[in-house]
Amino acid sequence: MLGGMQDFELRVPRLIDHAEREHGQREIVSYWADGTTTRTNWVGIARDARKLAQALEKMGVKRGDRVATLAMNHSRHLVAWYGAIGMGGVIHTVNPRLFDEQLVYIANHAEDKVLFYDKAFQPIIDRLKPEWTSIEHFVCFDSDSSDGPSTSLGTGFEALIAAEDGDYRWVEGSEREPCMLCYTSGTTGNPKGVLYEHRSSVIHSMAEVAPNVFDLSNQSVVLPIVPMFHAAAWGLPFAGALAGVKFVYSAVNDGAVLCRLFNQEKVTHSAGVPTVWLAMFQHMDATGETPEHLKLVTIGGSAAPRAMIERLMKMGIRVGHAWGMTETSPIGTMGAPTWNWDEMSFEEQVDQVAKQGRVPFGVELRVVGEDGREQPRDGVSSGRLQIRGPWVIKRYFQDASGDCVDAESWFDTGDVAVMHPCGTMQITDRSKDVIKSGGEWISSVELENAAVGHPAVAEAAAIGIYHPKWDERPLLLVIKKAGAEVSAAEITAYLSDKVAKWWLPDEILFVESLPHTATGKLLKTALRTEYKDHKLPGVTEAA
Repeated sequence: MLGGMQDFELRVPRLIDHAEREHGQREIVSYWADGTTTRTNWVGIARDARKLAQALEKMGVKRGDRVATLAMNHSRHLVAWYGAIGMGGVIHTVNPRLFDEQLVYIANHAEDKVLFYDKAFQPIIDRLKPEWTSIEHFVCFDSDSSDGPSTSLGTGFEALIAAEDGDYRWVEGSEREPCMLCYTSGTTGNPKGVLYEHRSSVIHSMAEVAPNVFDLSNQSVVLPIVPMFHAAAWGLPFAGALAGVKFVYSAVNDGAVLCRLFNQEKVTHSAGVPTVWLAMFQHMDATGETPEHLKLVTIGGSAAPRAMIERLMKMGIRVGHAWGMTETSPIGTMGAPTWNWDEMSFEEQVDQVAKQGRVPFGVELRVVGEDGREQPRDGVSSGRLQIRGPWVIKRYFQDASGDCVDAESWFDTGDVAVMHPCGTMQITDRSKDVIKSGGEWISSVELENAAVGHPAVAEAAAIGIYHPKWDERPLLLVIKKAGAEVSAAEITAYLSDKVAKWWLPDEILFVESLPHTATGKLLKTALRTEYKDHKLPGVTEAA
């Protein structure tokens, strides 16, 4: 034996232990739905998590049992993550924006034992409690009392943990044990569960703090707008503990509230879907108020419009354009400055950020054509995007159909993409959303993002409409900005030098609203259903 290294299991509680020991005084700020603010720190989070672990054991929660949350972003939600995971349980974050039947399906499929919830979601609890077959205890995060006799302890969250002394040692075990369960938003069929492991979550955290990803350190002040119920909050509760950041949480996603918190707490980093930043811009335009300390904004969930990226960059903010999925923990790629960044013009820099970025160490990407062969990284050849790595799914939770990857562990993402020679990946569409016109593909995403660049356009959606000659042609649905006036012809003229001529929509319709999924993405399935019999101008069956 020539020697060797110590063998430590990579388990999530090591992250909170590190944050408590090395960054204990770093603040965790919560702005609550009732307008109050509470402050704690990493020492307080760790202490309360140990108390919660004790309380969960008294409730009869066993190793591997699922502990659900139905809640927004706040410190008690963070405590629930570490407390449930620390006692050997699996934290299951449930998206309150889902339909009732999905909420019933998810909780019953997961066989959740306990549900922690925000008072704002009491109506959901009252409505669905009879249909949830496995939940034994309901505990309200922000109320003094729990939900009636269904919890034997009959207390709210604070009273629950106040009854414990916090003298607790985290449950040890294999790093390959599960720690977290997230369900995909499931726009078709039942949502599917993705079961994260301790090892995958810790490795993902180590990748996430890197300068080219979230660029986190103990100097970072992070306000995640991405909800804690959406794809593990993009891994931030774990990576934030690893780095010892100051977290600022808001249970209210209102532009005025967020902007005030950005400035009061000197927030340096934020992350959220594009619609959040559109709301922030509306607040800024109305009041003149701007976030003064922001250095890095991460945008993911759906492609960020170029105009949005440009505006943030002109404010001196670095934009990290991220791509990922619940199935990838979720970070797959991140747009960061390239090695030749300083030699680029501003326009070239925006071009680069508008793409979805490059992979961090740990995951690999490839694009495959219709024949299943890998496409060249030439920035032109498109195909199905596939990914593999230690934080990428192998099989969905309790899914009888088996592994969801091929023999070489490649997971098919359902996205259509190209790879550029520098390793930058660019999503061109979801495979089911791409518009197929005359044997060629039109990217609905690029068309939408070009349209949103028009100063009078608030939001846009492009879908393919049947055409007897071309198979499909684009229909563009547009929401005007409040008080703005614009014609379809003006938008077409605006788009004429932004996209290929044959991409220009055959028709532009103005609408009052557009449907979204529970995670804020455009719900194209609903639009395709609504407009399936729509006739484009000049189209007859004999065309």
